[in-house]
Amino acid sequence: MAIKKFVVSNFYDEQILFPAIKGVRKQGYKIHDVYIPFPIHGLDAAMGLRDTSLHTAGFIYGITGTTVAFSFITWAFTTDWPLNIGGKPFFALPAWIPIIFELTILFAAVGMVMTFCYLCQLAPFVKKDHFNPRSTDDTFVVVIECSDKTNENEVIDFLTGLGGADVEVQYRETGWWIGSYDKEQKLYDHNVETLVNP
Repeated sequence: MAIKKFVVSNFYDEQILFPAIKGVRKQGYKIHDVYIPFPIHGLDAAMGLRDTSLHTAGFIYGITGTTVAFSFITWAFTTDWPLNIGGKPFFALPAWIPIIFELTILFAAVGMVMTFCYLCQLAPFVKKDHFNPRSTDDTFVVVIECSDKTNENEVIDFLTGLGGADVEVQYRETGWWIGSYDKEQKLYDHNVETLVNP
């Protein structure tokens, strides 16, 4: 696993969080992520995140479903197994519209859910490191990724000056893996020890 160094700070007030994020971006530090216990309107804009492309993916999945349904029904009723149903033409498009519509919705819904889970790294048995479990309860956690040139002491002082609490340096795995936390703990401890004391 690739272990990276981060400076982690807690914020207990939403009114302090927004100016702190703007200050961090203005200073040029790289925000790895902000973990919050509930949705906050405008946080993505404050972090400088671009708009999601999930709706574009949904449109592509929907068009794919429409194409698959239309192509298969056309092939089945006009080429593979044409049936004379009440004298209707083999290419009876109005009768196919409900099926085409349902397959369009199915492809769009399933595709968007799977894309969302992939982008957010959500799946059964997938494990990720947690910077602070309180981010699911009562605190806002700002995580700054450190590079080789980053002075973590300056970052700690800077975040403390912005109203951050419990500011500390953490070494974490940023990716995800399949398995349990206890099986990965020995490897994780070994990598952290190698990174801190090369």
